[in-house]
Amino acid sequence: MSVEELAERLAAIAEELGDLAYDRLHQASSAAGRGDAPDAAVVAEERVLTRARRSVEKAAALLRGATAADDD
Repeated sequence: MSVEELAERLAAIAEELGDLAYDRLHQASSAAGRGDAPDAAVVAEERVLTRARRSVEKAAALLRGATAADDD
């Protein structure tokens, strides 16, 4: 597997993490729309998923940068 292929896999994982975070936000906003307080566990999970997505995106960018530096 090449570095670029690994970067692509990480980008796909970041997208999946983003989708999961969006689902948690949707759950929290649905509760608020019904007049209920958002579930604190759901909100906390969204934050963790968002942090993980950002970290994975950074890793993919670093790998892509390493590949670009190798090409020079």
